[in-house]
Amino acid sequence: MFWKILILVVMTFVPTLELRASIPYGYWEAGLSPVATVAICVLANIALAPLVWLLVDKGIHVFLKFDWIDRLYSRVVERARAKLRPYVERWGTVGLALFIGVPLPGSGVYSGGLGAYLLGFSFSQFIVASVIGVLIAGALVTAIVVSGMTGFDLFLKH
Repeated sequence: MFWKILILVVMTFVPTLELRASIPYGYWEAGLSPVATVAICVLANIALAPLVWLLVDKGIHVFLKFDWIDRLYSRVVERARAKLRPYVERWGTVGLALFIGVPLPGSGVYSGGLGAYLLGFSFSQFIVASVIGVLIAGALVTAIVVSGMTGFDLFLKH
């Protein structure tokens, strides 16, 4: 039982997988109850958020010690912030939560954390958005798994 839970947590911590892969694995392979699977995966994904923020915050500062990276970073980030500022001001934390909550590749806590950091969100705004987004993603992935669909069935006409 311990190893099954550990596998779910580790799978949830893997970038691009997160609970989008760990919930189906828990349902179909680990043999855990549906409630336990969802609870473990959602809690692990929520616990990931502060770790991602810390990694992004400290990791960026390590690279910004190089002048050419600092200049490139400043140029790219400022351009992105200028383009995205109207959307961030309009949707704010809710928009970030929806981005994190969409169970598609390229969204999730990792990419949401990087985007939130680059767009100037505070740590607390990111945490709130992460919790809401993870709950949305958990509910959507669980609904898909419980319905018996695979990820590709959503896009196929029967």
